[in-house]
Amino acid sequence: MTLSITRRSAAVFRAAMFRKAFPHPNATIIPGTTPAPGATPVPSTTTPPNTTALPSTTTARNAPTHRKPRRSGRGPQAGPRPTRPTGPLRRLLDMNLPYQLLTFAVLATCWELYAGVRGGLLLPGFAETVRATAGLLGEAELWRALYVSNQALVLGFALAVVVGVPLGTALGRFRLLERYADVHLNILLVTPMAALIPLLVMSVGVGTVSRVVLVALFSVVMVIVNSRAGVRQVDPALIEMARSFGAGERTVWARILLPAALPAVMTGVRLGLGRAVTGMVLVELLMVSDGIGGLILTYRGLLKAPQLYGTIAVILAEALLLGAAAHWAERRLARWTRPNPSRTRTARSQR
Repeated sequence: MTLSITRRSAAVFRAAMFRKAFPHPNATIIPGTTPAPGATPVPSTTTPPNTTALPSTTTARNAPTHRKPRRSGRGPQAGPRPTRPTGPLRRLLDMNLPYQLLTFAVLATCWELYAGVRGGLLLPGFAETVRATAGLLGEAELWRALYVSNQALVLGFALAVVVGVPLGTALGRFRLLERYADVHLNILLVTPMAALIPLLVMSVGVGTVSRVVLVALFSVVMVIVNSRAGVRQVDPALIEMARSFGAGERTVWARILLPAALPAVMTGVRLGLGRAVTGMVLVELLMVSDGIGGLILTYRGLLKAPQLYGTIAVILAEALLLGAAAHWAERRLARWTRPNPSRTRTARSQR
């Protein structure tokens, strides 16, 4: 920069000396150039009246130079790859449904082949199981059993959510409360729930209450653990910042803790729902021969294998539908945790 100023000063000095030696009323001296000896200065053109003079152009020394960016990598295809067009086939391959259907078709084929070779009275084929399931869906006995079983499922799971979410968030927030309750939570995590069935029968009897309590015990542990983990993973700097701006405990809960812990809480609810279905069937198999569990025991005693497998298929279908509904609710309530689909498609297309 100093060299540029020096050159400009020298050019101005030479122009002034030339103008002093060769005075001309209409002469224009180009800065930075020295006229040859004996040369006549070029007269400048005067701007006509009522016209606007054009701005002077920048000299080549001060003009910015535009260089082509260098490409990283080797070969002519270096640099960012162009986005490939996403056709119907490409969108179909990006979905998970085709791969799930392919896996199901492979398992069904293996099942049918194995039943044809080693099957018999107790192992029906896949096609026979499908026919028996379709027949069960038209019978009132199956729907009555599902109604009785789902009563305990709905009540027990609702009790687990109502108790587990507040208790889990409180354990994650208050360390003193966690010291008293942590040992009991660990006991529930390691204790097999089937061992509690005789205790429930002796304490509350055989009926709907015992089934509801066992379903709640099955699912409440997952809800508590995930809710506690969701509160624990909140950045303490956010809480300190809110405190510095005068936020109270209620504001911290409403604006920071609950929104940040909501994805983990919904994950615990979804996992607890799966455990609740397991508890629903287990309590009816081991304690009360009623509902869907009693229907399984009846078909097993009568050696009706296709109907038995069909009943289990209905239970699996119900569990999958409940899991899909819980996953949908999780995505709706915690929208900020979902990835951007446009960015995901762009990243996949650039691979």
